[in-house]
Amino acid sequence: MRAAQLTGWRAPLNITTLPDPSPPEGGVVLRVLACGICRSDWHAWTGADPDVQLPMIPGHEYCGEVVAVGQGVTRWQVGDRVIAPFILACGGCPDCAAGHQTICTDQVVPGFTCDGAFAELIAVAHADANLTRLPNGLLPEVAAALGCRVTTAWQALVGRAQVQPGEWLAVFGGGGVGISTLLLGRALGARVVVVDVVQDKLDYATSLGADAVVNAARTGATDAVREITQGGAHVAIEALGIETTTVAAMRSLRKLGRMVQIGMPAGEHVTMNLPMDALYSGQLSIHGTRGMPSWRYPDLLNLIAGGHVDLAPLVTRRVSLTQASDELAAFDHPAPPGVAVITDFAT
Repeated sequence: MRAAQLTGWRAPLNITTLPDPSPPEGGVVLRVLACGICRSDWHAWTGADPDVQLPMIPGHEYCGEVVAVGQGVTRWQVGDRVIAPFILACGGCPDCAAGHQTICTDQVVPGFTCDGAFAELIAVAHADANLTRLPNGLLPEVAAALGCRVTTAWQALVGRAQVQPGEWLAVFGGGGVGISTLLLGRALGARVVVVDVVQDKLDYATSLGADAVVNAARTGATDAVREITQGGAHVAIEALGIETTTVAAMRSLRKLGRMVQIGMPAGEHVTMNLPMDALYSGQLSIHGTRGMPSWRYPDLLNLIAGGHVDLAPLVTRRVSLTQASDELAAFDHPAPPGVAVITDFAT
């Protein structure tokens, strides 16, 4: 199979030919139809994630067609088109049985703990417990985002913050997961303000229905959000993983507000100085989130099928496997609006 392999930190990915994977017991092999290029992949590319051991094929946000089935798989057969969450839970431990697959101690994470989907084929563990059928009519490049960015945003809004219609939702970071949060928040009836330092991203958020935007490079984000929302947001989403936006998100909340940390803290941001006075005096609730349990897929897919949210505008760049290195390097600076998805694995 053709694959893009990470062989050195911050080095261009090595486009190479590797043996086709075999399905693990309980798993399948997919022909990859599309794979998103995510900021988390950039963390792996820079060497900031300690789970990544070289060489590694990146890519954790994907959908595909089953081409081989391992022993013990009962739900899937060759030819099925499926979506895979980026956390592949075992399905049998106490946490999985309680519905908390994202904290499974035996989880497998493609692109981080095993080879990922910047390749023509990928072996997917624990298929029965994780895979969801790809709905007819949902484009693969859009479905790929249902493996990470969109589902992470859905879990943050529904599973953690439990956002309610009419509430103010402040999204700090207008990248892929931030725009996903905007689209889903609007579909859930929230009023959304997006904060970023790149005006192009804010203009893009406005075109997608943001009620307000704040350019934090030009004005104080916290005061601006509190003014727009007349006292502070009910819910704040941090979608970058850096201290500046985490602090601003906390301080933008009204009393009894809820914040969800979506952005992955890495490198110098693993440890942050946070305003505990705001947490205490505001009686805030702060949540972490990572991925989405597979049992939440039906509600999300029903929202999409019912025409309540259009995720197609999220994808602004369809690229080839050979362009993946350039897209990863782009995260060193403010990336263009929307997300890039690999749809061509042959060139």
